Amino acid sequence: MDRNGPRVACISGTAIGAYLDDVARLRIAVFREYPYLYDGDADYEARYLQTYLRSPDSVFVLAFDGGRVIGASTGLPLADEEADFQRPFVERGIEVGDVFYCTESVLLPDYRGRGIGHRFFDEREAHARRLQRLRWTAFAAVDRAADDPRRPPNARSNDAFWTARGYRRQPGMTMQLAWKELDEAHESEKPLTFWLRPLENDA
Repeated sequence: MDRNGPRVACISGTAIGAYLDDVARLRIAVFREYPYLYDGDADYEARYLQTYLRSPDSVFVLAFDGGRVIGASTGLPLADEEADFQRPFVERGIEVGDVFYCTESVLLPDYRGRGIGHRFFDEREAHARRLQRLRWTAFAAVDRAADDPRRPPNARSNDAFWTARGYRRQPGMTMQLAWKELDEAHESEKPLTFWLRPLENDA
């Protein structure tokens, strides 16, 4: 590890192909935790991550400990995502072509609390600004009941972190996404609600 902590690098375009397996590995490991409880599937990951390869303006923000990828944050223009992700924006009257979608951030537990989460957002937002055609950054977070019995006693919400970065939860801008949870026999749809931030405020 670098003396100042993990090294962070931005990878875009076809160069991300070399890191698809690393991102899949991290997604399976980290999203297994609450609140996603994802029962990871390598075949699903391989299909899912092709979306980034097809998008010339996608980005992977990767955190390295030496040569090992220990964290990843991804994003792409919403126009390059599937229609299910775009629908809540269309219904709200927001132009799909104006939005950069910050899809996920996954970081191994031993590296949390070191500011890498902020760096992940900084780098994706900077990438979106460089594209010079976008007005918003957005992400979606799964909705869980406050009294969900699977919630660990020490689980912390990220709402304060996201709000401090200028994002605002958008009630009603909700999509359904299917995955298999650890206690499920089959995939089922879960609600995720979008958060938005005006990109021009970062200038």
